Amino acid sequence: MEQRVNRERLAREIAFHERIAARAEVVWNWSTPAGRRRAERRADLLIRATGLAPAKRALELGCGTGIFLEHAAATEARIVALDISLPLLDKARRRLAAYPRVRLVRGDAEHMPYPDGTFDAVYGSSVLHHIDLDRTLREVFRVLRPGGVAAFAEPNLLNPQVAFMMKVTAVKPWFGVSPDEMAVTRFRAKRALETAGYVESSVQLFDFLHPQVPAALVPAVARMSLVLERLPLVREISGSFLLAGRKPGGPGRERST
Repeated sequence: MEQRVNRERLAREIAFHERIAARAEVVWNWSTPAGRRRAERRADLLIRATGLAPAKRALELGCGTGIFLEHAAATEARIVALDISLPLLDKARRRLAAYPRVRLVRGDAEHMPYPDGTFDAVYGSSVLHHIDLDRTLREVFRVLRPGGVAAFAEPNLLNPQVAFMMKVTAVKPWFGVSPDEMAVTRFRAKRALETAGYVESSVQLFDFLHPQVPAALVPAVARMSLVLERLPLVREISGSFLLAGRKPGGPGRERST
C-alpha cells in the first residue's frame, strides 16, 4: 500500500514539473532581480556548508534547471545532479554545458542508484519538502562517506506566506505549488536529521527578501534581511532555513548543536 502511494505521489510530481518546465524559473520566483539575489545567497550558503572544492565529490538532489548547480559547478567539485524531470534536466544540461565535471542523472532521491559512501557532500535547494523527508535523509546518509556533509535549503513553514501557500489547497496552483509538496518547521527538519543518524546538526534561519521586491530596493531590503535574521523571535518567520549535518566518522568532532 505504502509503495503504491509513493509511486502515485512521484507520478504527480513528475507530471507537475513537466507542465511547468517551460516557465519553471518564473514559477519558482528565481527570475526577478530579487529572486536572483536570493538564489546567489542560497547557493553561497550551500557551498559553504558543504565545503565544495575541486577535491570533493558531491551530489545535488532536485537540481531542476540548474540554477544552484551552476554556482556549485564553479567550485570545480565533481558533481552528480539528480532530478526526476527530464524536461528540467534538459534545461540544466544546456546551462551546464561548459562544466565537464558535472553529470546529470534522472533519478528518485528516495531510492538512489549509488553504493554506500559514494559522496563527500549531498545538498539541495527546496527539494526535501517535495518528497518523504525521513526516507530521503536516511538515503542521503547511506550514500555519504563517513565524515561527509549534507545541507539543504528549505522553505520555512512558520513563515506566513509559506504556510498559506502550502496549507490552503485552493491557492496551490496560483502559487505554483505542486499537489503534494509540504514545507516543515526547522524543529521537524532537525529532528528528522538527528533521527537519521547525523551529528553536528544545525539549522540557520534566513531570507526576508521577497522575490517581488522592486529592483531598486533589493540592496536595501537585502541588508535589512540580514538584520532581521539575527533578531530572536522575528527570525522564526524567515522565509527559509538551511539544514545541515555530518555523517559520523572521518575527520571532525562528533557533536550535536
